[in-house]
Amino acid sequence: MEQIGGGDARWSLKGMSALVTGGTRGIGHAVVEEFARFGAVVYTCSRNRKELDECLEEWKHKGFRVAGSVCDLSVQAQRDKLMEIVSIYFDGKINILVNNAGTSLFKEATEFTAEDYSLLMGTNFEASYHLCQLAHPFLRASGSGSIVFISSVAGSMAIPSLSLYAASKGAMNQVTKNLACEWAKDNIRVNAVAPWIIKTSLIEALTVNEYTLCTLASHFAVFCL
Repeated sequence: MEQIGGGDARWSLKGMSALVTGGTRGIGHAVVEEFARFGAVVYTCSRNRKELDECLEEWKHKGFRVAGSVCDLSVQAQRDKLMEIVSIYFDGKINILVNNAGTSLFKEATEFTAEDYSLLMGTNFEASYHLCQLAHPFLRASGSGSIVFISSVAGSMAIPSLSLYAASKGAMNQVTKNLACEWAKDNIRVNAVAPWIIKTSLIEALTVNEYTLCTLASHFAVFCL
């Protein structure tokens, strides 16, 4: 079984459809490429038109079947429009939804504002939960649906200066269990992946410098390059 771009022949996503949010950077970019390499048809989104166009061109040259559109997932109307586009693109059936898009802020607990709360909970939790609701009929129609939340270890353990981010990921972890319980009857699996610190553009933008990043990582003795 030969995979596009040399994927492991023991696995195949041929014939599968996947929506991966925030697929132009970091973890999301890697997920899009891995899915496409194993034969899936992938749709992704980004707030940045330039980044999206560059990635789509790159994937086209690699022979990957990836499409995408600009979407700010913190805006409900744009989430509605995204799912409308995706449902048409995939003929009413989605096999895989990866809720990857998210953001973070490093602040002391006393310094977070109401705007920070709205940003973190709206982007990390509300948007992901709403996309699950919107995608449910299309996941069910596929006959074998799978939802993957990109969570964080911050959702299950205390890390300094990440209280609101941790709250958004903790909520994500809990709703993962609830949806898995409720939607098992629809043959939809729901799981969460909780990475440690990974050196993505998001992390680099949040940390002051390489020293700060390494200090934070070494404090917890785990760092994923």
